[in-house]
Amino acid sequence: MDVLQRFNTIRRCDCIEGMNALPAGSVNLAFADPPFNIGYEYDVYNDKQTRDAYLDWSSRWIAAVHRVLADDGSFWLAIGDEYAAELKLASQAVGFHPRSWVIWYYTFGVNCKQKFSRSHAHLFYFVKDPKRFTFRGDELENRIPSARQLVYADLRANPNGRLPDDTWVLRPQDLADCFTPDEDTWYFPRVAGTFKERAGFHGCQMPEQLLGRIIRLCSAPNEVVFDPFSGSATTVAVAKKLGRRYLAFDLSEDYVERGTARLNRVCVGDPLEGAAEPTISAPATAAPGVKGKRLQTTKRIDPPVADAALRTQAKVLHDGLLDAFRATHDGYSLDRVIIDPELNGQLADRCRQLGLPGEPRSWNRTLFGMRKAGLLVEFPARRRTEIRREDCENFLFASEIAWRDMIKAGHESLDSILCDPFLAAEFDEIARKWAPGFTSLQYRWAAMRLRKSAKLGRSRAKLLMDVQFNKEVPLDLTSSNKLPEESGVYVVVARSNREALYAGESSNLRQRLHLQFGIETRPQWKKWKSLTAHYFRTTCDYADRLAYQYRMIMKHQPLLNLPDQSNA
Repeated sequence: MDVLQRFNTIRRCDCIEGMNALPAGSVNLAFADPPFNIGYEYDVYNDKQTRDAYLDWSSRWIAAVHRVLADDGSFWLAIGDEYAAELKLASQAVGFHPRSWVIWYYTFGVNCKQKFSRSHAHLFYFVKDPKRFTFRGDELENRIPSARQLVYADLRANPNGRLPDDTWVLRPQDLADCFTPDEDTWYFPRVAGTFKERAGFHGCQMPEQLLGRIIRLCSAPNEVVFDPFSGSATTVAVAKKLGRRYLAFDLSEDYVERGTARLNRVCVGDPLEGAAEPTISAPATAAPGVKGKRLQTTKRIDPPVADAALRTQAKVLHDGLLDAFRATHDGYSLDRVIIDPELNGQLADRCRQLGLPGEPRSWNRTLFGMRKAGLLVEFPARRRTEIRREDCENFLFASEIAWRDMIKAGHESLDSILCDPFLAAEFDEIARKWAPGFTSLQYRWAAMRLRKSAKLGRSRAKLLMDVQFNKEVPLDLTSSNKLPEESGVYVVVARSNREALYAGESSNLRQRLHLQFGIETRPQWKKWKSLTAHYFRTTCDYADRLAYQYRMIMKHQPLLNLPDQSNA
């Protein structure tokens, strides 16, 4: 169970079992948006329990949260009307002390015909110790404009703004007869299906800015934020962006996989989706019949802080990463430092020594972004990685197949794979099955060479005619002797259904296919039983062979090739 104790991840497990496997007091802030027991169709969980069963289960997971929370930690619970009172009492029964009962108000909930339409959710804010807890109310990032600033332009206004109140309104500028403009409210749009931040795989998604306010207020950078019901992974995605460590559990394998993919797309310091204070950035909705116009209810002004704290945090991170890279790159390029397990391990160790927020994959990805922004120009590569294209011949095909497998598993790009030490190790393991005996650095470097050459190969392929194969050779343990020791291109086909499996090029067809279908790698191909290779001999150079390979990929769509390396 020690794998559950590694932070900065989402784990598939029952939340109570997972929490019981964690050390007591190991998280600083817990946010839970549990099933409401209203019959919502989840991927795995049954949301139609009896009342007694639901309340018993709720008491048990809330007690588990209490155990894993630090003595000065905070617990936020999001819940609907049906069980709000019961879960508040259950939380107090296990030892939590309530600090606020926040109402998050929105104006486009589900329309009801037989009762009042629901337009709110409950957010309970608890602490373990009513006298000792984290509440960063004085931090500028946690303040909002006051009425004096927002409405009256009063010079006596505190330039730092004020804390928000406990009613969070979706579109107050549309509610002239209900909430007046001078009321300071928390205002975050419900994440509708058309919103940019919509994850797309989970129907119940909290806005990033709502989680951002909670995480900023109730935790400090590098502290642990925990979510027992990961769902769309908003809690951990926001925690990562804000420089916190994080951990989440979910029963659904699909939610874990998709949530992890979402995490891989964000880095420490990324801005949160949505407006931080929409009352001063979003105009009112146009009146009926007024096309193409918006009603402005208040003068637009800038927030008093404009994420200054986040910018400061990002600068500290960038400066620390420059320090770590300077100390460990050993004269090599950033690409080499990222994909070399030894160098990347030294970089990660240095980042930990400096106390930088995040984890190795976010540090690596941030460095790539810094290079793109021109922030690494002071580190020219003085040493070359001595792995030539010719050296990659014997394992490049394995790197391509491993890359294809990882993309099919939902990992978006080669950078997202190689920046994450755990994913990179998984990549190595796959490649090693197809071409054993090489190092992690070799497999990874071959994939990067493949990506670099892809654009040229694809553009040339469009100018070529389809090749006419010289011969067809059945592939068995002795078939390599039937192939010429000449350069050429080839396609491996399953004889049973004529499905193309892999298209490649080589300076020595006999050597390549002997390696690809030798004794050690034969088990990888056995599910296709009978295989055959169609080959075409050519004396053209590598660039032209590569173009022919892409021409065959475009025509035959082989199962194991990457169809479009330039976009992967």
